[in-house]
Amino acid sequence: MSLDPKDVASAVPPAANRPVAWHGLSAEDVLVRLGSSAGGLTAAEAARRLAVDGPNELAEGGRVGPFRLFVRQFNSVIIWILIVAGIVSGVLGGATDAIAILAIVVLNAGIGFYQELGAEKSIAALKRMTAPRAAVRRDGVVGEVPAAAVVVGDILVLSAGDLVAADARLLASDSLRCIESALTGESSTVSKRPDLLPVEEIPLGDRANLVLQGTSVATGAGEAVVVAVAMRTELGHIAALITTVGAEEETPLQRKLDAFGRVLVWAALGIVALLFGLGLLRGSPPLELALTAIGLAVAAVPEGLPAVVTVALSLGVLRMARRRTLVRKLAAVETLGSTNVICTDKTGTLTVGEMTARVLYVADRDYEVTGEGYGPSGEIHGEGRPTNAAHNAPLRELATVLLGCNQAHLVEEDGRWKTLGDPTEGALLAAGAKAGVDRVELEREQPKRREFPFDSDRKRGSVVRQLPGGGLRVYCNGAPGVVLGLCTGHLTVAGVVPLTASDRDRLLAHAAALAGKSLRVLASAQRDLAAGAPADLTAELVERDLVFIGLTGMLDPPRPEAKAAIARCHSAGIRVVMITGDHPATAAAIARDLTISADATATTGAELEKMSDEDLRRLAARVAVYARVTAEHKLRIVRALKAGGAVVAMTGDGVNDAPAIKGADIGIAMGKSGTEVTKQAADMIITDDNFATIVAAVEEGRGIYDNIRKTLQYLLAGNTGELLFMTVCVLVTLPVPLLPIHLLWINLVTDGLPALCLATDPIDPDVMKRHPRHRLERITDARFLRTMAFTGLLTAGVALAVYAHALRTQPVEVARTMAFTVLVFAELFRAFGARSASKGVWQIPVLTNVPLLLVVGLSVGLQFWSQHSAVLGRFLKSSSLPVVDFLLLLVAGLIPLVALEGVKVVRRLHSDHSVIPPVELPAPKS
Repeated sequence: MSLDPKDVASAVPPAANRPVAWHGLSAEDVLVRLGSSAGGLTAAEAARRLAVDGPNELAEGGRVGPFRLFVRQFNSVIIWILIVAGIVSGVLGGATDAIAILAIVVLNAGIGFYQELGAEKSIAALKRMTAPRAAVRRDGVVGEVPAAAVVVGDILVLSAGDLVAADARLLASDSLRCIESALTGESSTVSKRPDLLPVEEIPLGDRANLVLQGTSVATGAGEAVVVAVAMRTELGHIAALITTVGAEEETPLQRKLDAFGRVLVWAALGIVALLFGLGLLRGSPPLELALTAIGLAVAAVPEGLPAVVTVALSLGVLRMARRRTLVRKLAAVETLGSTNVICTDKTGTLTVGEMTARVLYVADRDYEVTGEGYGPSGEIHGEGRPTNAAHNAPLRELATVLLGCNQAHLVEEDGRWKTLGDPTEGALLAAGAKAGVDRVELEREQPKRREFPFDSDRKRGSVVRQLPGGGLRVYCNGAPGVVLGLCTGHLTVAGVVPLTASDRDRLLAHAAALAGKSLRVLASAQRDLAAGAPADLTAELVERDLVFIGLTGMLDPPRPEAKAAIARCHSAGIRVVMITGDHPATAAAIARDLTISADATATTGAELEKMSDEDLRRLAARVAVYARVTAEHKLRIVRALKAGGAVVAMTGDGVNDAPAIKGADIGIAMGKSGTEVTKQAADMIITDDNFATIVAAVEEGRGIYDNIRKTLQYLLAGNTGELLFMTVCVLVTLPVPLLPIHLLWINLVTDGLPALCLATDPIDPDVMKRHPRHRLERITDARFLRTMAFTGLLTAGVALAVYAHALRTQPVEVARTMAFTVLVFAELFRAFGARSASKGVWQIPVLTNVPLLLVVGLSVGLQFWSQHSAVLGRFLKSSSLPVVDFLLLLVAGLIPLVALEGVKVVRRLHSDHSVIPPVELPAPKS
């Protein structure tokens, strides 16, 4: 099934405008509206609907063919400048240079083509999330059908472990709980029941009578009538958002380089036209003028620039891979460096993404549980120290209840522990194991005889087990208020004592205090029964006269390194914005804990629904926490931030993050916990799911931008010097000083190779102490242009002085060779000073960039060889020079470097003297 993105957009209306609020209709009304019944559709009616509506599959947006993808790689002014330079070089007989230039063009195009060929795989990954088969009731009989054959009106029969095949309204449920974290961001399992809900729009995560395509059943069973399939499901709505986010925008670096390229083209054409016109007025031969004009155009074009940018980004990608970041799109590296807002999901990104027991309360004492997630690593601490034998007995009592009343299982896959079943019960299993109780041994010694599953109405669940002596014991976990209301005794250090009203109030107050710390609190209790027939027992009979054992406080904990990473973002001038589908109170508590914002009040999705895009744009500039939001809300927030001028990075791991990740300036997916959908929509993937790695990637991005900027200045200053030198010579009617082959050699070899080395310079240690660049900041600002012009003047001045002096005593060919040689030396030596705009060459250890040292030495050697080798001399059209002259030119080539270093010293001295010492004000009178 294939749709054009525009058709997808029209086919799927925004969530807020959908015509039927199924959660607000009774089950009977839903069945009537859909023309179905509790017995399901007939097979014939299901076949008819399938033929009319099409299969239950997600539509794919219109694909761009490989040829169009390849052609699109040439939509860059710099690339076209490079192509023209290659053609000109070929026309002038420089076949080697032409091949080299065009090889760079093809390499750039190949890299971009490879990256974009797989960029539209998000929908395919979403399709893999849908259930391959589904249990449905048709003609009153339950059977399995392919998920693609499910139609509106079908009755889904759900059980634990099922992947929900379509959006459906519950008709009946038995302790049904679903895992919706990937779709809504809810970190806990969600209780589902068929009760009627208010008609008004409520958040997706609170629609308890709906089950959603792509989510899974954790526990229990249920039946539901299908209300939406294919692109009309919530998952389909996300697929439409991904498809219709639009064409990927150019990165800030791409925009700046293209803008610069356009300026460069017009400037070069203007100068060439001016000089060509002046030559005609003077009566110069047109052929000679054409050759001069072509030489000027070559001098104006930094042929090595695209290669340098590509290499700088590619090496950045390699360095980032060593820092656990996989980059899918080269330009994303630099974009991350200019990011000033990081929007991040909470669950699995700032937090571990796994429910973890943090506090055990038993026998009037709190115990801390260490370790993260479902793994066995961790201990139980009392007052900051591991527990001893005196504490172990009551802790084992509580742990036995946690494991005894539990339907989940923990498994280890690829070195990582996961839970099969309810994540909350998985957290209880891990806590019980840390307290020293063996699940296998418990199951063997106390086999399960009866179970009363957790129910959202009863707010508790119980298991009856048989003791070794033949008696029965009830283990019960549930909401503290409910469980304590069923208790008549409680466990203390002295043993079990009667539970008084004041004891109950005290325990409820302690549970409330734990809940105030954003912990999900469960109470545990037990009761012994006489031996009897378990089948005769009911929940009402066993869940009374219980003995209160203790409390367990759980949460999805913040990642240990997240707080320091966020602090580093703040010091680097980067805002961190949390966007989550979780509850507002939970989001605000995590935000406060991680110091995301001093005012960590959460703005909800319901509030966003009432805002216009302009209102949201103003709000987004100051709000740092959003909760209970959908995939569409997340995309709106990202767009609002971008509309306010921010360069936005969006991180996340769930399906509901994918549209915003694709719509951001740079999308970042989590490698371990991230869904395949999110990874395919992202520009880069963090392999260790560590928020701190994102900050390291930002540092790398800033360093790469600095390297590209100083490399660009180095190249352009060289081109400016060549252009000025050529122009002045033409204006004063001196012979053409440099041939095109000289200019190509300087631009591609003498400038190009040192520029590649500059692009790999180590990152400045202070790069994260600076604020990020503004989105609209030009890569060539006033200071950049002043330095470029001054450097060009210095280089052109030295070359002109050498050339004019040589013409008095030497033939034109020798004078050209001397001018060519001094330009080469000036460019090579200047590379050492170009490593920093503020530090002197003596302040930067030479051995921190060994390749630059080798390239300069090799280039000096080649220049010497070109004047003493017949083959290379003919290729470069250069003459032989005495060694003394060669050494004098070497010294002359140092003049621009010395002058530029002197400017740095003066600038530093001026900066030091311009700092005004702080004035101490007198203390106020008391």
